[in-house]
This record gives sequence, structure tokens and C-alpha cells, in this order.
Amino acid sequence: MYGFFLFALFVMACGQSFLEVAANPYVTILGPLTSAERRLNFAQSFNAVGAVLSPILGRTFILTGVEYAPAQIAAMSAAQLGAYRAAEASTVKGPYLIIAGIFVVVAVLIQLAHLPDVMETAVGGGAAGMEKSAERVLSHAHLVKGVIAQFFYVGAQVGVASFVIRYAQFSVPGTTAKVAALYLLLHQVGFMAGRFIGSALMKKVAAPGLLSLFAGASLVCATVALLATGVIPVWAVVFIGFFHSIMFPTIFALGIKNLGALTKRGSSLMVMAIVGGAFFPAIMGRISDAVSIQKAFLVPLLCYVYILYFGVRGYKPAAVPGLASTSLGNESAPL
Repeated sequence: MYGFFLFALFVMACGQSFLEVAANPYVTILGPLTSAERRLNFAQSFNAVGAVLSPILGRTFILTGVEYAPAQIAAMSAAQLGAYRAAEASTVKGPYLIIAGIFVVVAVLIQLAHLPDVMETAVGGGAAGMEKSAERVLSHAHLVKGVIAQFFYVGAQVGVASFVIRYAQFSVPGTTAKVAALYLLLHQVGFMAGRFIGSALMKKVAAPGLLSLFAGASLVCATVALLATGVIPVWAVVFIGFFHSIMFPTIFALGIKNLGALTKRGSSLMVMAIVGGAFFPAIMGRISDAVSIQKAFLVPLLCYVYILYFGVRGYKPAAVPGLASTSLGNESAPL
């Protein structure tokens, strides 16, 4: 059973990777390039809605059984333990089948929708063409810097979110796990709200400027979390969720800007940078175990320094001669 769930997670992760590679750049070219970052932020806002709703739905429809204490589980016979585990596992069947059905409906709607085709000029065919394509995509300094920024961002985002509960209990002794979980919920709600608010702000504020502002604010909050004591640094960590909101889609859109026919390859590199979410939390865990959980916030703090650099200067694309174009033929279309 456990192996089956692991395989299901693998399949789901593959699908999400394909979706990120294909859908994100597609959203950026569904209209004027000047508003690409705003479109992608708005599209990614619904990702944040799902992140907030999924724990609520899981608690309501999946975690509905009787919760036994470890001592009670240890006292069960083999038959009782098997029946208990089977009952717990069976609770996911209904919700998962409903979710799968929704995905099928969405897939059919996408297939039936008349989405505009992307017109792009291929860089080249065969192994030589792929090698040339790889060299050319890496010649775009702003893309390389964007991939690094994405690597740092995802690491910081996953690391901070993973440490909210433990950090609250560390900073405010006596805080129960239930109360600490509320801080995590607020962190996620802030993340969701920031996506929508950030999308609206981009009508007035340039995307690089807003990214710099949010990265700077995250840097300040991480500094407070690193140095202060009591409940104030806990709220600083909560607010980081809001400032994280626009980073992924904005870095993504800025990083693949002006890549033309290399957009798909650039997007795949951006998605690969998500591995930062596995790298940096492990470092934070080591620091937390060796020193303290508070000192572990030095890791995301350093990540924000680079993201701030990318928003101020690193995002600027340099002209690359002979770059093929990618477009939908609707550069004058509204958002």
C-alpha cells in the first residue's frame, strides 16, 4: 500500500512538472509581454488557493476516523491493527476519486477549448541541434540568474513553511501544536492573499520593483526571526508567507523573458530549480539540530539577498543576436 502511494506521488509530481513547463510560459505569451508577469501571478494565485483549501478538505473528508494514542495502537492485536490501518487508508478513496474525476473533466475542457497555437522557429534538429540549443539557452545571463534565484526562493519558501510550527513553539514556550498550526495557516493565507494583491499591484508597479520590495521585506522579516525573541519574530515568519507570494511566478516570467524559441528549454530549467526545496530545508534542519532553530533562519535570509539582487539588477535581459521568435501573433491583445 505504501509503495502504491509513493508511485502515485511520483506520477502526480511528473504531471505537475509537465504542467509547470508547458503552462507557465504559455501564460506569459497569451498577451503583451509587458504584462506577462502579472498574468502569470494571477494564474498562480489559484495554486495558492489550493494550498490553503487542501488541508481543510483533507481534515474534513480524509482525517475523519478515530485517532488513537500510541499506547492504544501498541496494545492492539495484529488483526485489530491491520483493520485499523485498512480503515484509515480507505478514507482517501472517495476524495481521491472525486479529485481524479475533476482532473478528467478539466482535461476534456482543455482539449475542447480553442487555445491559440504557439508559433515558434526551431533552433535545430538532432543531437547537434540540441547541443546548440543548450549552449544558446545558457548564453542568456538573465535566465541563468533567474534559475539560481528560483533555486534559492523555493528552498527558502519550503524551509520557512516547514519550520513555522516548531519556530512558534521555540519562540513562545508553552505554545501548543494546535495554536502553532494556526500560525502556519495564517502563513498560507498570507501567501494566497499576496498572490492576488501582487497581481493587482503589478498594474501600477513594475514586476522587478515589486519583486525587489517583497524580497527586501522578506529579508527584514528573516532578520527579525533570526535575532528577536518572543511573539514578534513569530509574526515576522507569518508575514514572510505574504512576501513569498509573488516570487515564484515573477522570477519565472522574468527569467524566460525574450528567450524566443528557447522559451521551453528555459522553462524546463526553471522547473528543475524547484529542487532547492529539497536542498535548503535539509541545511536548515542540520543547523537547527546543531545550534538552534532560530539560527536556521540564516539560510532563507541569505536566499533573500540573492533574490533581491535578481529583482534589482539580475533580471535584465541582454540582447542575443539571431534569436528566433516565439509568439501567438497577438502582442496587442489585452491582459
